[in-house]
Amino acid sequence: MRKRLVAGNWKMNKTYREAMALFDKLNDAASSMPAEVDVMIAPPALYLTRFAKNSTKKIEVGAQDVSHREEEEGAFTGDVSAKILKSAGVRYAIVGHSERRQYHGESDEIIGKKIRACVRAELIPVYCCGEVLEERESGAHFDVVRKQLDTALSGFTAEELATLVVAYEPVWAIGTGKTASPEQAQEMHAEIRSFLKARFGDEFAEKVRILYGGSCKPSNAEEIFSQPDVDGGLIGGASLNADDFSAVIKAGF
Repeated sequence: MRKRLVAGNWKMNKTYREAMALFDKLNDAASSMPAEVDVMIAPPALYLTRFAKNSTKKIEVGAQDVSHREEEEGAFTGDVSAKILKSAGVRYAIVGHSERRQYHGESDEIIGKKIRACVRAELIPVYCCGEVLEERESGAHFDVVRKQLDTALSGFTAEELATLVVAYEPVWAIGTGKTASPEQAQEMHAEIRSFLKARFGDEFAEKVRILYGGSCKPSNAEEIFSQPDVDGGLIGGASLNADDFSAVIKAGF
């Protein structure tokens, strides 16, 4: 049985003092979090070392992005390599988030290189995929997500992707207040798992955790997480409040 993962993506939020206060609250709440759930938080990059140094065993730390370059060091101003993240105690890295695609023009090929960088450094890649509203309404959503997966995961073996986490983001549900229904979430998660089975085999696909990432919050988390192919969530806004995030982590337990 796959162990649930709930990951909090803080995006570009929280001053240093605010971030430390929220982090401390989550650490205090860690003892009451279910053992059956892994928990990861991805704060702004400036806070990663502090978080990694002071996190509990229950709460692990992830980066919101990672450099796609093959070089682990060099004259690449502003880039942070997977090797550097790993050395700072970071365990996970989010790659391919819809906001990176939209605002930074990241292609599936670039995202594939980021996954490769994570594999080399032994970071756990949390690979994001999903469709925009027009693609959902036109009925192209399955094709869009399959193409994203096909390109980004091209050239990898099942062994290389042994720690892969996939996060399905219905882009039309991020920050809009809209949420995919539990049935819609399950339908796409099952489609993603079907793709992974065809590409990497049944055993691999059954082990991969697929998260839901579209306005998941305390009021809907239990119903979404109860779906057979939903293995947790990539949480945005609700992860910025300790009580809300804790409630999402505990949903269904």
